[in-house]
Amino acid sequence: MICLPTERPAPKMAVSVRQNEKQILKNIVIAIDGTSASGKSTNAKLVARALGYVYVDTGAMYRTLAWYCLKKRVDVTEEKAVATTCRHWKTKLICVENNGLRAVRLLVDDYFPETEIRTPETAAAVAMVAAVPKVREWMKKTQRDCIQFGNLVMEGRDIGTNVFPETDYKFYLDAKLEERSARRAADGVNENLAARDQRDSQRKAAPLMIALGAKVIDNSKLTSEQTSGLLLAEIHKRMAAVI
Repeated sequence: MICLPTERPAPKMAVSVRQNEKQILKNIVIAIDGTSASGKSTNAKLVARALGYVYVDTGAMYRTLAWYCLKKRVDVTEEKAVATTCRHWKTKLICVENNGLRAVRLLVDDYFPETEIRTPETAAAVAMVAAVPKVREWMKKTQRDCIQFGNLVMEGRDIGTNVFPETDYKFYLDAKLEERSARRAADGVNENLAARDQRDSQRKAAPLMIALGAKVIDNSKLTSEQTSGLLLAEIHKRMAAVI
């Protein structure tokens, strides 16, 4: 099912400056950032379902570009080649509903590579693609355009610091390295998370960091239900404060 753009107002309007024009956020954006395997996707989906908001997986957008580069035989180690590919690929955003969850998808040539972006080959390429400054500029604009679909729960690594820094609802999830590694292993993925953390936090373009005003949640010993419960409690608390 396709969900259409909406004009639902948020309890509080935040003003941002973008491309030298003042813009008004007409919908709520809940920004969930954090380290790899900190539970961003699982908890963002739980929060989106609970609130009836639209879920946005920004990592999937970077994976889609990585997959597209590999498909077109673009050398992902060549920054200029990746930037050129990103500038010229034909994409569009849609919102779909599945099992009660509305989610944004980035289509390439009217196709969503749902399984292809989860392959080991794509996973190995995405970090290099995501580090390209021109790519992050393109992604920021595209991710901000998701606001057309209504209130959002957007997860990633630079949502509260770079994509929607003006939102009042910023969160940062984390867990101890050994716990995150165990989660990855349980999913059958062998990844050096310490190296990934270092790359994400030290890249020049929109590095991973805790956004100003973000609520930090260490969920090392928490279940997804407990983590999402903390997120929802804080969201409702902040909403009540602006009414």
